Amino acid sequence: MNRQAQAVVLFLVGGAMVHAGSTDLYLRYVKAGLQPLVIGAGVVLIVAALATVWYERKRAKTGSGKEVHAHREPRVAWLLVLPLFALILVAPPALGSYSALRTGTSLQEPLAYAPLPAGDPVRLSLVDYAGRAAYDGGRSLGDRRIAITGFVALDGKGTPYLVRMALNCCAADAQPVKVGLTGRIPPVLQPDTWLELTGTYTDKRTRDPVNEGIIPFFDITGFKPVPAPRDPYDESWNN
Repeated sequence: MNRQAQAVVLFLVGGAMVHAGSTDLYLRYVKAGLQPLVIGAGVVLIVAALATVWYERKRAKTGSGKEVHAHREPRVAWLLVLPLFALILVAPPALGSYSALRTGTSLQEPLAYAPLPAGDPVRLSLVDYAGRAAYDGGRSLGDRRIAITGFVALDGKGTPYLVRMALNCCAADAQPVKVGLTGRIPPVLQPDTWLELTGTYTDKRTRDPVNEGIIPFFDITGFKPVPAPRDPYDESWNN
């Protein structure tokens, strides 16, 4: 590509990054704490593109580039910028049940168990509930009514799970944490539907067939559909 074409691509990439970083779109790619870096990187690319255009115009005026005979690139090469427009105009879906069922649960043993706040139902992240249920034997949960939120995944046998994708840095390293469901299971379950479940701890558990990881269960007493959250990934491992 010639310098002008490179500048255009740099500008479009930078613009796409600034657009993603200034909206919720960046949350589909990286954790929330990286927003300033996404915007900053986009600004750097835009500045680099403008500097390239300025340099090329200055060189053309001084005639320093007359001895160079650039070959015209085929126009079809500009189709390479279409993915950039797709990034700007179309938000990619967050990782869901398809990825979750093909990856073993990545539940990690918590370092400590903070006391539960007052009031029932107590709202816990799915990752927090799963860690307490799997590694603390439910002692820190007691008989409290609990509310957790996640998306539905159904394995090949129709076994339902509530899942959150947890990440350390970006969507590329996101891994599922799965909770099996028992009790008052909703009569109709659609994969990737987001639900808020209320219920209690149960000592029932199983092993993930993918990696033999522990999958604790949740005894449902109530349920309701909810919209997908602004940030679809769980970042509690970073706290």
